[in-house]
Amino acid sequence: MTLLVAGVALWWAAHLFKRLAPGPRAKLGEPGKGLVAILIVVSIVLMVLGYRAADGAVYWGRDPMWVGINNLLMILAFYFYAASAAQGAKIWLGTKVRHPQLTGFSIWAISHLLVNGDTPSFVLFGGLLAWAVVEILLINAQDGPWQRPDRAPAKKEVVAIVVTVVVMIIVMAIHYALGVTPWG
Repeated sequence: MTLLVAGVALWWAAHLFKRLAPGPRAKLGEPGKGLVAILIVVSIVLMVLGYRAADGAVYWGRDPMWVGINNLLMILAFYFYAASAAQGAKIWLGTKVRHPQLTGFSIWAISHLLVNGDTPSFVLFGGLLAWAVVEILLINAQDGPWQRPDRAPAKKEVVAIVVTVVVMIIVMAIHYALGVTPWG
C-alpha cells in the first residue's frame, strides 16, 4: 500500500506544483515541463505497482449492474475528454462545462469506485478524484470568471463521438488483455 500512497501523493505534487508554487515552477523554465512529465510517469508506475500489490478490506464486488453503469459512465468520461481536446471552438459539451478534462477524469474515478469496492481502490480512485476536485477549485479561484467558448461546427461533434467510441473499444480491449473483464 506504501507504493500506492506514494504514487497518488506524487501525482498530486507534480500536478499542483504549478498552481501552488508558481514562482519556483517558473524558475525551472522549459526544462521544468520535462521534470513534471517524468514525475507524473513515475507516479503512474508507483500507482500501478502499488495497486497490483496492495491488499485491503473488500466492501463490495463487481456486480453486473455496476459494471454496466461503469461502462456508460466511461463513455461519458471519454466524451468529456474529447470535448477538452477540440481546438478553438468547442463541441457542445465544451461550451457547457468549464473543465471538461478534469470532469471526465472525475467521472472515470467515480465509475471505477462503483465497481471496485476495496481499500486499495478507495486510495487510488478516491485519491485521484479528490485531486481532480481540488484542481478544479484552484483553477477557478486563480483564473476568475469563465468565458464560454464558441460552439464548433457539427462536423467536430461527429468526430468527437467517433473518437469516443474508438477510444472506448481500445480501452476495453486493453483491460481484457490485462485480465480485467470490462463488461458484466
